[in-house]
Amino acid sequence: MADTALDRDGLAAFLRGRRLALQPEDVGLRRGARRRTSGLRREEVAELCDMSADYLARLERGSGSQPSQQMAAAIARGLRLTPEERDHLFLLCGHRLQSRQLRDAHISPGLLRVMDRLQDTPAEIVGPIGETLQQTPPAVALLGDETRYTGPARSALYRWFTDPAARSRYLADDHHLNSRVYVSILRAAGAAQGPGSPAAALVTELRRISREFAELWDRQEVGLRWSSAKRFVHPEVGRIDLYCQTLLDPDQGQSLLIFTAAPGTESYDKLALLTVLGSDSFTGS
Repeated sequence: MADTALDRDGLAAFLRGRRLALQPEDVGLRRGARRRTSGLRREEVAELCDMSADYLARLERGSGSQPSQQMAAAIARGLRLTPEERDHLFLLCGHRLQSRQLRDAHISPGLLRVMDRLQDTPAEIVGPIGETLQQTPPAVALLGDETRYTGPARSALYRWFTDPAARSRYLADDHHLNSRVYVSILRAAGAAQGPGSPAAALVTELRRISREFAELWDRQEVGLRWSSAKRFVHPEVGRIDLYCQTLLDPDQGQSLLIFTAAPGTESYDKLALLTVLGSDSFTGS
């Protein structure tokens, strides 16, 4: 089915309505004592959507150019839209169909609200086949920017079996178990998504190019899970022993991973250092 015409007036009204319905607390912002604006300011929403405030103003006036599918997806995430609201937004933007990748990458508002309150903690949201969809700054400092990849490499599962660098931040003693768990997770995703799905395509590709994956796949192991204890090797601060808590959104098949350290430990101090720096790039000597 072909795309439809852009509904400028409908889109303008919808964007204004959703912006005014959001409160600073909904997106992890502080409400200042002098704040008089009802809802969010246009500049705040523009930053959340990774777009210019001028372009958002034009869209809200009904005079902006048609948002691309990628821009519509960014708006849906920034405005914390539900899947139903996201679909409505795409129709208003003139996009009858959404790519499977964009639909799967839409993060539920509930997970985003939790993550908004974790900006000083390593946390990331991942999709059903290991696509890192969003990270807090401390998570980037701990693991590197895992949202920058494209194509099959968007999946940490794919990178684990195809790129030796993907294993560099994990203790070598844990690599074999990690491989088995990854295969088990992909087996579950493939069963849930069915033939012709992204998970099934990933299985086919990894069986073709990775002997290790193919051998583990043939074991037919199911139900393996990560331990809550995670042992990382950071290039600057060395080994860090953390605990990982997981919050699952079953409707989207997405998980929010939160990493913490036991107070009073060396790992706690190292994690605090990474949190303060907030970057994967160190500027020390």
